[in-house]
Amino acid sequence: MDHRRHLLDAVHRDLAACRACPAMIGPVVHGPPVMSRVLLVGQAPGPREGGFGRPFAWTAGKTLFGWFESALGVDEPTFRDRVYIAAVARCFPGKASSGGDRKPDRDEIARCGTFLSREVDILQPELVLPVGALAIEQVLGHRGPLSGVIGTTQRARFHGVETDVIALPHPSGVSTWHRGEPGKTLLTEALALIGKHPAWIAAVR
Repeated sequence: MDHRRHLLDAVHRDLAACRACPAMIGPVVHGPPVMSRVLLVGQAPGPREGGFGRPFAWTAGKTLFGWFESALGVDEPTFRDRVYIAAVARCFPGKASSGGDRKPDRDEIARCGTFLSREVDILQPELVLPVGALAIEQVLGHRGPLSGVIGTTQRARFHGVETDVIALPHPSGVSTWHRGEPGKTLLTEALALIGKHPAWIAAVR
Protein backbone atom coordinates (compact mmCIF):
# COMPACT_ATOMS: atom_id res chain seq x y z
CA MET A 1 0.00 0.00 0.00
CA ASP A 2 2.76 2.46 0.89
CA HIS A 3 4.51 1.79 -2.42
CA ARG A 4 1.31 2.36 -4.38
CA ARG A 5 0.62 5.56 -2.48
CA HIS A 6 4.14 6.75 -3.26
CA LEU A 7 3.52 6.10 -6.96
CA LEU A 8 0.21 7.94 -6.84
CA ASP A 9 1.81 10.92 -5.12
CA ALA A 10 4.35 11.00 -7.95
CA VAL A 11 1.53 11.12 -10.52
CA HIS A 12 0.02 14.08 -8.68
CA ARG A 13 3.34 15.92 -8.63
CA ASP A 14 3.71 15.38 -12.37
CA LEU A 15 0.13 16.52 -12.94
CA ALA A 16 0.72 19.71 -10.98
CA ALA A 17 3.80 20.47 -13.10
CA CYS A 18 2.14 19.70 -16.45
CA ARG A 19 1.92 22.51 -19.01
CA ALA A 20 1.54 20.32 -22.08
CA CYS A 21 -1.66 21.85 -23.50
CA PRO A 22 -1.34 25.56 -24.37
CA ALA A 23 -5.08 26.05 -24.97
CA MET A 24 -6.02 24.64 -21.57
CA ILE A 25 -6.49 26.97 -18.62
CA GLY A 26 -4.80 25.96 -15.36
CA PRO A 27 -4.42 25.14 -12.61
CA VAL A 28 -4.51 21.38 -12.89
CA VAL A 29 -7.44 20.02 -10.88
CA HIS A 30 -7.52 16.56 -9.32
CA GLY A 31 -8.83 14.85 -6.23
CA PRO A 32 -6.70 13.58 -3.34
CA PRO A 33 -4.56 10.43 -3.69
CA VAL A 34 -7.24 8.06 -2.38
CA MET A 35 -6.22 4.40 -2.53
CA SER A 36 -9.57 3.16 -3.80
CA ARG A 37 -10.78 0.37 -6.07
CA VAL A 38 -13.58 2.69 -7.21
CA LEU A 39 -12.61 5.26 -9.83
CA LEU A 40 -14.86 8.10 -10.99
CA VAL A 41 -13.89 9.65 -14.33
CA GLY A 42 -15.33 13.06 -15.17
CA GLN A 43 -14.94 15.13 -18.32
CA ALA A 44 -12.91 18.20 -17.32
CA PRO A 45 -13.07 20.84 -14.60
CA GLY A 46 -15.28 23.86 -15.12
CA PRO A 47 -14.18 27.49 -14.76
CA ARG A 48 -14.57 27.54 -10.97
CA GLU A 49 -12.96 24.26 -9.92
CA GLY A 50 -9.43 25.63 -10.20
CA GLY A 51 -10.18 28.22 -7.53
CA PHE A 52 -11.40 25.53 -5.16
CA GLY A 53 -8.61 23.10 -6.01
CA ARG A 54 -10.87 20.08 -6.32
CA PRO A 55 -13.07 18.50 -9.01
CA PHE A 56 -16.87 18.82 -8.98
CA ALA A 57 -16.66 21.79 -6.61
CA TRP A 58 -19.50 23.83 -8.10
CA THR A 59 -23.11 23.28 -9.19
CA ALA A 60 -22.52 20.04 -11.14
CA GLY A 61 -20.81 18.65 -8.07
CA LYS A 62 -23.74 19.54 -5.84
CA THR A 63 -25.99 17.57 -8.17
CA LEU A 64 -23.58 14.63 -8.47
CA PHE A 65 -22.98 14.26 -4.74
CA GLY A 66 -26.69 14.79 -4.13
CA TRP A 67 -27.38 11.67 -6.20
CA PHE A 68 -25.08 9.55 -4.05
CA GLU A 69 -26.35 10.94 -0.78
CA SER A 70 -30.05 10.60 -1.58
CA ALA A 71 -29.79 7.18 -3.25
CA LEU A 72 -26.97 5.53 -1.32
CA GLY A 73 -26.60 7.51 1.90
CA VAL A 74 -23.01 8.58 1.14
CA ASP A 75 -22.34 12.29 1.63
CA GLU A 76 -19.82 14.40 -0.26
CA PRO A 77 -16.97 14.29 2.31
CA THR A 78 -17.25 10.51 2.58
CA PHE A 79 -17.36 10.12 -1.22
CA ARG A 80 -14.25 12.27 -1.68
CA ASP A 81 -12.48 10.31 1.06
CA ARG A 82 -13.33 6.86 -0.36
CA VAL A 83 -13.49 7.23 -4.17
CA TYR A 84 -10.65 8.29 -6.46
CA ILE A 85 -11.81 11.16 -8.69
CA ALA A 86 -10.07 11.61 -12.03
CA ALA A 87 -11.08 13.09 -15.38
CA VAL A 88 -10.49 12.85 -19.10
CA ALA A 89 -8.81 16.29 -18.87
CA ARG A 90 -7.57 18.00 -15.71
CA CYS A 91 -7.49 21.65 -16.78
CA PHE A 92 -10.39 23.88 -17.77
CA PRO A 93 -10.67 23.75 -21.58
CA GLY A 94 -12.14 27.25 -21.85
CA LYS A 95 -15.41 28.34 -23.40
CA ALA A 96 -16.71 27.14 -26.75
CA SER A 97 -18.04 29.57 -29.34
CA SER A 98 -21.50 28.16 -28.61
CA GLY A 99 -21.23 29.47 -25.05
CA GLY A 100 -20.74 26.21 -23.17
CA ASP A 101 -17.44 24.72 -22.04
CA ARG A 102 -15.16 23.64 -24.87
CA LYS A 103 -14.72 19.91 -25.38
CA PRO A 104 -11.06 18.87 -25.06
CA ASP A 105 -9.60 17.91 -28.41
CA ARG A 106 -8.06 14.56 -29.32
CA ASP A 107 -4.48 15.62 -28.57
CA GLU A 108 -5.41 17.12 -25.20
CA ILE A 109 -7.28 13.95 -24.25
CA ALA A 110 -4.29 11.83 -25.28
CA ARG A 111 -1.79 13.92 -23.31
CA CYS A 112 -3.90 13.83 -20.16
CA GLY A 113 -4.60 10.17 -20.77
CA THR A 114 -1.01 9.35 -19.89
CA PHE A 115 -1.75 10.39 -16.30
CA LEU A 116 -5.04 8.49 -16.23
CA SER A 117 -3.26 5.39 -17.50
CA ARG A 118 -0.74 5.61 -14.65
CA GLU A 119 -3.52 6.07 -12.11
CA VAL A 120 -5.43 3.05 -13.40
CA ASP A 121 -2.26 0.95 -13.34
CA ILE A 122 -1.62 1.90 -9.71
CA LEU A 123 -5.19 1.63 -8.43
CA GLN A 124 -6.31 -1.44 -10.43
CA PRO A 125 -9.95 -0.32 -10.09
CA GLU A 126 -12.69 -2.92 -9.82
CA LEU A 127 -15.40 -0.36 -10.60
CA VAL A 128 -15.16 2.65 -12.92
CA LEU A 129 -17.86 5.35 -12.96
CA PRO A 130 -17.62 7.47 -16.13
CA VAL A 131 -19.69 10.65 -15.81
CA GLY A 132 -21.02 12.22 -18.99
CA ALA A 133 -20.79 11.40 -22.69
CA LEU A 134 -17.10 12.20 -23.16
CA ALA A 135 -15.98 10.07 -20.22
CA ILE A 136 -18.32 7.26 -21.28
CA GLU A 137 -16.81 7.35 -24.77
CA GLN A 138 -13.27 7.19 -23.39
CA VAL A 139 -14.02 4.33 -20.99
CA LEU A 140 -16.47 2.24 -23.01
CA GLY A 141 -16.01 3.47 -26.59
CA HIS A 142 -19.74 4.24 -26.67
CA ARG A 143 -20.86 7.19 -28.80
CA GLY A 144 -24.58 6.45 -29.05
CA PRO A 145 -27.50 7.54 -26.87
CA LEU A 146 -26.93 7.55 -23.12
CA SER A 147 -29.91 5.21 -22.78
CA GLY A 148 -27.77 2.52 -24.38
CA VAL A 149 -25.38 2.30 -21.42
CA ILE A 150 -26.79 4.04 -18.34
CA GLY A 151 -28.62 1.67 -16.04
CA THR A 152 -26.33 -1.26 -16.92
CA THR A 153 -23.13 -2.82 -15.64
CA GLN A 154 -20.61 -3.40 -18.41
CA ARG A 155 -17.27 -5.17 -18.43
CA ALA A 156 -14.45 -3.28 -20.12
CA ARG A 157 -10.71 -3.16 -20.48
CA PHE A 158 -9.68 0.34 -19.47
CA HIS A 159 -6.01 1.29 -19.81
CA GLY A 160 -5.14 -2.39 -19.64
CA VAL A 161 -7.23 -3.23 -16.59
CA GLU A 162 -10.36 -5.41 -16.72
CA THR A 163 -13.05 -3.65 -14.70
CA ASP A 164 -16.78 -3.23 -14.23
CA VAL A 165 -18.19 0.02 -15.56
CA ILE A 166 -21.39 1.75 -14.45
CA ALA A 167 -21.96 4.95 -16.41
CA LEU A 168 -23.70 8.06 -15.15
CA PRO A 169 -25.10 11.09 -17.02
CA HIS A 170 -23.39 14.43 -16.62
CA PRO A 171 -24.87 16.41 -13.71
CA SER A 172 -24.41 19.75 -15.48
CA GLY A 173 -27.13 22.31 -15.01
CA VAL A 174 -27.48 22.67 -18.78
CA SER A 175 -28.26 18.96 -19.18
CA THR A 176 -31.89 17.92 -18.91
CA TRP A 177 -31.36 14.23 -19.73
CA HIS A 178 -31.41 13.01 -16.12
CA ARG A 179 -34.47 15.09 -15.24
CA GLY A 180 -36.86 13.51 -17.77
CA GLU A 181 -37.57 10.01 -18.98
CA PRO A 182 -35.97 7.61 -19.62
CA GLY A 183 -33.02 9.39 -17.99
CA LYS A 184 -34.54 9.73 -14.54
CA THR A 185 -35.38 6.02 -14.30
CA LEU A 186 -32.06 4.89 -15.80
CA LEU A 187 -30.11 7.11 -13.38
CA THR A 188 -31.97 5.51 -10.47
CA GLU A 189 -31.12 2.06 -11.84
CA ALA A 190 -27.45 2.99 -12.28
CA LEU A 191 -27.16 4.24 -8.71
CA ALA A 192 -28.81 1.05 -7.43
CA LEU A 193 -26.25 -1.03 -9.36
CA ILE A 194 -23.42 1.00 -7.85
CA GLY A 195 -24.82 0.50 -4.37
CA LYS A 196 -24.81 -3.29 -4.83
CA HIS A 197 -21.33 -3.55 -6.33
CA PRO A 198 -18.77 -5.26 -4.06
CA ALA A 199 -16.07 -2.64 -4.76
CA TRP A 200 -18.45 0.17 -3.76
CA ILE A 201 -19.55 -1.65 -0.61
CA ALA A 202 -15.91 -2.24 0.38
CA ALA A 203 -14.98 1.38 -0.31
CA VAL A 204 -17.72 3.08 1.72
CA ARG A 205 -18.30 0.69 4.61
